[in-house]
Amino acid sequence: MTRRKTYAHVSRTISKNGSLEAASRTVPEEVPVAFTYGGTTHAVMMATPADIEDFAIGFSLSEQIIRMPTDIVNMDVLDVGEGIDVQMELTKELQSNFTAARRAMAGPVGCGLCGIESIEDILRELPELSENKFQLSHEIVSRAVEQLDNKQEIRAETGAVHAAGFLSSSGDLELIREDVGRHNALDKLLGALARENRDTSKGAIVLTSRVSVDLIQKIAISGTPILIAVSTPTALAIRTAEQAGLTLIALARVDSFEIYTHPNRVQLAGVQLAKAQSESNSDVA
Repeated sequence: MTRRKTYAHVSRTISKNGSLEAASRTVPEEVPVAFTYGGTTHAVMMATPADIEDFAIGFSLSEQIIRMPTDIVNMDVLDVGEGIDVQMELTKELQSNFTAARRAMAGPVGCGLCGIESIEDILRELPELSENKFQLSHEIVSRAVEQLDNKQEIRAETGAVHAAGFLSSSGDLELIREDVGRHNALDKLLGALARENRDTSKGAIVLTSRVSVDLIQKIAISGTPILIAVSTPTALAIRTAEQAGLTLIALARVDSFEIYTHPNRVQLAGVQLAKAQSESNSDVA
């Protein structure tokens, strides 16, 4: 597939102080991206046309369609004019499972929580991360969002995309993916980490977005023990992170951040943090 541009230059008219001025602006591109397994389209996402292979693998992993990248035995990324169709062939066992699950579904799916058949399925069972003893220092957490901001190439051009990055134990943001959709940016990152066989149990995910329960689920499934986000989590996201053993850090800034669950992974005054956490969690229980 020919590489598509991730942004475009468009004309605009600026109204300022009662006068009009002709100008131009760089804006992000978005296209429909379809994920097709064994000839059956499972989901169509509006996404930035970059890192499509990472996107397909990350989505397939976080939606638990596959267990590892090699479960996709063949992938063709097709430019179909108005969008992109990622046609994947799964192993025989997984393709049979996928086909059976699709037959049971009552209707079509969309982004976010894709392929969910019932309310009960939304709150799916997640891996248990509580035994993971990985820690980051206060200083590393404080620098995380600034690092992510400095490495966003598409955002630097457009000012209008989300990003997800992987923070290693050394404190370096080693991998980053961007997209107009926050779920997409995370799936792209998870796919890239899987393709490079990174050890996600020793690092943190950094996000530019608010934290909803589906993002918590994707990160827990990846085995990453810490999430650092720039915005606020929902109450359900906090409860889910607590149950999964995931350290949830939000409203992260250079001079401050808030820890909502499992504060023991941040190297601070652990006893005081644990006490404060116990008191505050009663408000969302």
